[in-house]
Amino acid sequence: MHEALVATDVTKRYGETVALDGVDLSVADGEVFGLIGPNGAGKTTLVRALTGTTAVDGEVRVQDRHPTDVDADRVGLLPQSFSPPTRLTARELIDYYGGLYETARDTDEILSTVGLAETADSWYETLSGGQQRRVCVGIALVNDPDVLFLDEPTTGIDPAGRRSLWSVLETLADGGTTILLTSHSMAEVQRLSDRVGLLRDGQLVAVGTPDELIADHGGGSRLVIDTDASEAAADALADAGFAATAEPTAVVVDNVSPVDIGDAVDALSAADLPYESLTWSEPTLEDVYLQLTGESFEGAGSRSATATPAVDSTAETDTAATQEGRQ
Repeated sequence: MHEALVATDVTKRYGETVALDGVDLSVADGEVFGLIGPNGAGKTTLVRALTGTTAVDGEVRVQDRHPTDVDADRVGLLPQSFSPPTRLTARELIDYYGGLYETARDTDEILSTVGLAETADSWYETLSGGQQRRVCVGIALVNDPDVLFLDEPTTGIDPAGRRSLWSVLETLADGGTTILLTSHSMAEVQRLSDRVGLLRDGQLVAVGTPDELIADHGGGSRLVIDTDASEAAADALADAGFAATAEPTAVVVDNVSPVDIGDAVDALSAADLPYESLTWSEPTLEDVYLQLTGESFEGAGSRSATATPAVDSTAETDTAATQEGRQ
């Protein structure tokens, strides 16, 4: 498979500070690659290296060329910080930046794509922060790039707007656009990325599909049972073959599949032990991030669902399993 982006032993120093430390990376044509890591890990520096806006040691190639030699019409970039002229309308900005290329997408099409058709004639400075970021995304898409760099693309955009832009990016990827995405949104990276790389202290410490990283670093599923009889409940579950740990007001059962939740409930019922609720969760990219960096990642943690005795449970995600308990 042809590689659209290649970084080989890339190193960047700012005085005594090492921003990138021997990074090796390859991204295939049409692949969406998510780049995550703590602030200061080197994500933006790597994007700048790949776009030719900062000099680095090592080798960097974009479509088999040095980044500064690539046809600008074929590359799109949305930096983390970008401030276009504020006294132009959204339409005027798309028109202006489209005019910088030999060919550009239709302005009205772009405005509709990023959800700004109804505010197209409003000055940029009067738009909300989320709407301004949508304009910036539209500017990055105006030349219909083959390779698209997005550094925190949905910052400031409300949840509904994020999901709308995710659909836009998924459509681009389906059409063959190569996308390098940095983000502090767990849901964004996990949903969009074919593969994910985690940068820590300038080094790429893990690379794989979201599922691979979760399997290798995310840990197992967990069942948390809220009960005042935690010690007795832990003993009953251990007798039934579960790995159960008592906490002050709950029991944590590790590596429980959804189909085993009923057996756990049966063990509690057989011992006549009441409980308040059951919460089952499976690991996500959030858990991978926490395991590899020791820092919290924006967004929710493990995908989970909660059930309470004698009432219907309300699942927080469509992948979780629930089990109705009884006193």
